[in-house]
Amino acid sequence: MKADTVIKNGRIVTPTGVIGGDLAIRDGKIVSVGPEVTGADTVIDATDHLVLPGGVDPHAHIEQMSGMGQWNADTFESATRSAAMGGTTSVISFAAQGSGQSIRETLADYAARARRGAMIDHAFHITVTDPDVPEFENDIRQAVSEGHRSLKVFTTYNIQLDDAALLRVFRLARDAGAVVCVHAENDAIISDARERLIAAGQTTPMDHARSRPRIAEIEAIERICRFAEYLNQSVMIFHVSTAEGAAAIRAAQKRGAPVRAETCPHYLFMTSDVLDKPGIEGAKWMCSPPQRTKADQTALWQALHDGTLSLISSDHAPYRFDATGKLSAGTGCGFHQIANGLPGLETRLPLIFDAMVSHGSEGAVAFAELTATAPARLYGLKGKGEISTGMDADIAIWDPAHKTTWGPDDLHDNVGYNPWDGYSVTGWPVKVLLRGDLLVDGGTFLGTPGSGRWIARPQAASFDEAQTG
Repeated sequence: MKADTVIKNGRIVTPTGVIGGDLAIRDGKIVSVGPEVTGADTVIDATDHLVLPGGVDPHAHIEQMSGMGQWNADTFESATRSAAMGGTTSVISFAAQGSGQSIRETLADYAARARRGAMIDHAFHITVTDPDVPEFENDIRQAVSEGHRSLKVFTTYNIQLDDAALLRVFRLARDAGAVVCVHAENDAIISDARERLIAAGQTTPMDHARSRPRIAEIEAIERICRFAEYLNQSVMIFHVSTAEGAAAIRAAQKRGAPVRAETCPHYLFMTSDVLDKPGIEGAKWMCSPPQRTKADQTALWQALHDGTLSLISSDHAPYRFDATGKLSAGTGCGFHQIANGLPGLETRLPLIFDAMVSHGSEGAVAFAELTATAPARLYGLKGKGEISTGMDADIAIWDPAHKTTWGPDDLHDNVGYNPWDGYSVTGWPVKVLLRGDLLVDGGTFLGTPGSGRWIARPQAASFDEAQTG
């Protein structure tokens, strides 16, 4: 067999196990996995390395204005460079509707931004904030038919939908063939807690965690599960942070509700203590929902092990720690004036690899499932997320012995700080290929702005099918 590129001598991680042999690539596709290949234009030696699918990060905020009216630090160029340096080759970010903006205008706006800068392949969740604009339902149906197969809604911030609007969007998504992703926290509970803390002068970053009590997540998750059950609409619950939230999802799944859910590294490895820093420093780690407790971490890992939680995303939400980002209201600001979110596109995979492969018993197949295969399958990213014949040749070659300790500002995004400063990991993606082309080579980034492609999703993935693979 003649190939453009062959990867030799590595341990190839497939959905069914780790095998030896060669991985052959031709015209950007994987053409054989295992059999020896004798002819290729390029040979990559992967001795003592793992050959994994490129990561699929299905939850990242890129070149977007937040619900607080704050622009992200990253452009598509800087964000996708950072993602690739961490082993991720596909990302789903958000086309976030502005007040009064049509869905068609929203999609056109974000598609133009991505065409200018994206250097990995990408899709969009359509964030619905104003379902009362003209032609809303027709635009959603048209967008879904064109391959935008996921919507995003909030139950809090100043862009939340009330229950009637949520049901309307759920029904529309069900009939059109789209998944609904939900930021699930109870806005009334958060507003009450926040106002009481502000009135008492308790406005430090540590108070941010108190302003979003766990019951706010628990109530909203339970309600959204019931909505999904009522309408038989597939729902993905974002960034689960509590043991009780995971338990509510598990109970809903046992009832047959079409509900799946994700969590993120900052809930698996951080607790709310990370916010307890001198002065305003803790703002760097503020996110919503906030980090919780060690007990919650244990429960979230168990939920990943038993399938209650289906995947791990980054929820990359980048803001600089200066007047252009977190400190736009000044260094004396309160938690209610600080943009929520932290960078994670580049650190997601090394953190999870270290926990599951280097220092855990789950292994490389389970790692690939949670960080690449499951997100591609659940969101209908055809050709992505696994190593098998006919798939796109999106490959990350990992050195399992490579040890890294992160510094204060050594990521490749535009954030200016690393929330994992001082954290050590073992295992690193030393070469990354996108559709067969070398994108990262030994710490050198080789991509060009605009080379990433939009991933059309012609058919919605069924959660029942996704569960069985």
